[in-house]
Amino acid sequence: MAKKMIFRGACCALVTPMKSGKIDYEALGALIERQILGGTEALAVAGTTGEAPTLKDGERSELFAFVKQKVAGRVKIIFGTGTNDTDEAIRRTKEATRIGCDAVLVVTPYYNKGTHPGVVEHYERLAALSDTPIILYNVPGRTGVNLTLKQLEMLAKRESIVGIKEAGDSADRLTELASFGSELYLYAGCDSQIYEVLALGGKGVISVVSNIYPEKISDICRSYFIGRRRRSLTGQLAILPFTKLMFAETNPSPIKYAMSLVGLSSPEVRLPLLPPGQALMAEISEEVARLEAERQGFLAKITTRGEV
Repeated sequence: MAKKMIFRGACCALVTPMKSGKIDYEALGALIERQILGGTEALAVAGTTGEAPTLKDGERSELFAFVKQKVAGRVKIIFGTGTNDTDEAIRRTKEATRIGCDAVLVVTPYYNKGTHPGVVEHYERLAALSDTPIILYNVPGRTGVNLTLKQLEMLAKRESIVGIKEAGDSADRLTELASFGSELYLYAGCDSQIYEVLALGGKGVISVVSNIYPEKISDICRSYFIGRRRRSLTGQLAILPFTKLMFAETNPSPIKYAMSLVGLSSPEVRLPLLPPGQALMAEISEEVARLEAERQGFLAKITTRGEV
């Protein structure tokens, strides 16, 4: 039996806007509205792009509650609850479930170097605590941990473990993950791999670029699903230069700077992150100017055709 699919299409990995060291809820509220208007199907809150490692406990709960109230059931909500302490991950997941979400996003436990069975047990305990669907988050470039196919075969047997956000850089691995089908829905964790993941049978993307261009990311997915494959591929190719800039330095510093250029939020990040260097800022500014000009024509076109 196929598992419950949380979303199909574009999910935005939301930044956490900051102002003078505190969460800027006014900017966050406007960002949420922009995402929904732009066709985003789901929002991922307090993940890597949301600077989860620097969120305090009280901030995290307040952030979850704000997003829950603001969204008001209009799109799916996925709360990031993973960490490298199993008991803490359980506590966060219980809190997210209490506040109310459609799923939790749980990163592989990092730094501790858990053994093969230890990592499986970490997820097993989370899966056993409630019926809240879990999307695994594999990002070996940050965690130093790469979920193996053997581990995934075991975890996919759990009804509440429904998907995986894959942020590796191996085409072979994407193909292997696609073989799980409805046992473990595949989502792209890299904006440069959306089309590739969809072509392999994946169900969408959890996107950084969507923070500033939700219409573009949504259109790549929707076009593919309705059979307009060339349009989808063209959209993917069009955002590649910008995507590369967004990961030229540590995420979310580049995307926050890009967003500041169009008035969506401040470029503020928390240490140990810093804003991008001057050279990268100049490149981002140039690319954003180009994309903003394109965006106006894009919005006019899709509004006329009723595609968003």
